[in-house]
Amino acid sequence: MSNRPVYITDVTAFLPGAPVDNDDMERLLGQVGERPSRARRAILRSNGITSRHYAVDPRTLQPTHNNAQMTAEAVRKLDGRRIALADIECLACGTSMPDQLLPNHASMVQGELGLPHLEAVATSGVCASSMAALKYAYMAVRSGLHGTAVATGSDRSSAIMHARHFSGELEGAAEQLDKRPELAFEKDFLRWMLSDGAGAMLLQDTQADNGLSLEIDWLEMRSYAGEMEACMYAGAQKRDNGTLRGWQDFAVGELAADSVMAIKQDVKLLNENIVRYTVERPLADISARHALDARDIDWFLPHYSSEFFRDKLAAGLSAVGLDIPMERWFTNLTYRGNTGAASMYLMLEELFHSGRLKPGERLLCYVPESGRFSTAFLHLTVR
Repeated sequence: MSNRPVYITDVTAFLPGAPVDNDDMERLLGQVGERPSRARRAILRSNGITSRHYAVDPRTLQPTHNNAQMTAEAVRKLDGRRIALADIECLACGTSMPDQLLPNHASMVQGELGLPHLEAVATSGVCASSMAALKYAYMAVRSGLHGTAVATGSDRSSAIMHARHFSGELEGAAEQLDKRPELAFEKDFLRWMLSDGAGAMLLQDTQADNGLSLEIDWLEMRSYAGEMEACMYAGAQKRDNGTLRGWQDFAVGELAADSVMAIKQDVKLLNENIVRYTVERPLADISARHALDARDIDWFLPHYSSEFFRDKLAAGLSAVGLDIPMERWFTNLTYRGNTGAASMYLMLEELFHSGRLKPGERLLCYVPESGRFSTAFLHLTVR
């Protein structure tokens, strides 16, 4: 098999509906308990997000799209720009929360697009699931198995963040949020952070005939699940010994009573380990392997869940000798929100079409996930 160069020749994004400001969030997601969330304002001050998108009709409060439909909308935007959809040979789709357990997410996206035959692969996980999809598409083209592949990243968090999945228990920590912002990483934090979106990337073995392309130099992924217990999880309850009791082992009534299906976060485990396991440990190895030098990186695209972690991430980079000045950082967290598996796709889409990239510039992209501590680093060169 060959080792062909692989280029991202187009990037698209789909954000459902109009931007939702902080004051309208609870109306769209629903109120938990008898009164509005006391934690919301403190959480929003900490995470710095001012607007986001939800696949929710603001008038009827009914869903406008499911996850597969949002993803299909992003892929449709590729049609006719660099390729016809019928010419896609491989479709790799990553998401944290597919619409159903079976069939897989890629099959549902293919069905939405009405594409009769291609290789369809779904990758699971949390935020890094979309990077795994990108890596599959990258390897398919690089190996020569396919000349064209599409990778997607998407999440429809509004569905799982709706009030129907929560109980009033999350009000308990609200009074402590101002003194200890990390406590906001309980269930209520995630309600005011996560939002909806989808992105798609077109990968080809030749550069675009006109306009820019992003050559994939390398994509490294690391998982530390062999030494770390689950930190962020859904459809399960965490036992005292750190293991998970999955949703299939609960009675139907228990699923709602214990908010089993809600996304949850082990705050203490996260705070003590997220920088170490998603930045310092993996990047020390990756940086040496690829001879990374901060002076050579023109753009750093970090996916972090909250502005609360911005300085912590900078400290982690510094600890491994990769001091990238913040003026070279690019993120759209504050006005796009944390779209989970879609986040890096939405950042790259905005920067790719911004007119700010110049041939020869180098990009380093960082996507961590706290599911059971894994991370991805992607290095690109503008062509």
